[in-house]
Amino acid sequence: MQDKMFDAFNDQTRQFFEPMRKLNSLMLQNLERMTEYQMESLKRYSQMGTERLRDATEIQDAEDLRDFGTRQAEMMNELSRQMLEDARALGEMSLEFKAELEKLYAESGQAPAEGAGQSAPGAEPDKAASETKPAAPAKATSQSTRKRS
Repeated sequence: MQDKMFDAFNDQTRQFFEPMRKLNSLMLQNLERMTEYQMESLKRYSQMGTERLRDATEIQDAEDLRDFGTRQAEMMNELSRQMLEDARALGEMSLEFKAELEKLYAESGQAPAEGAGQSAPGAEPDKAASETKPAAPAKATSQSTRKRS
């Protein structure tokens, strides 16, 4: 008897914490991917900067300075392109994370609803309270609109 109760308690506890475990796992995976990508980007940018400094130390006359300026403009174009590509990749990662998060919330939202439906077959949620109260819009204030005393 006690073993069955203990097993049932363990199962309920496991089911209760499963959505949180999945959420933590998803957050950790996303953090790892974003950190890895940002570290790679940092490495690329620091290499570009180091190359530019190396080139600057090799300037010996006006012609070298002119060539350095030309290469500097080319490097800035490359840097802009790389930054746009990085922003696009990070945006895609964020959208993937959002989709996975929404899927997880949908799954974890269905499980409690199914469990509630089984535990209380005749019970319906109180919709009257939520339908009679309209949502009040958020009030925006700033320092310029506040009255000064």
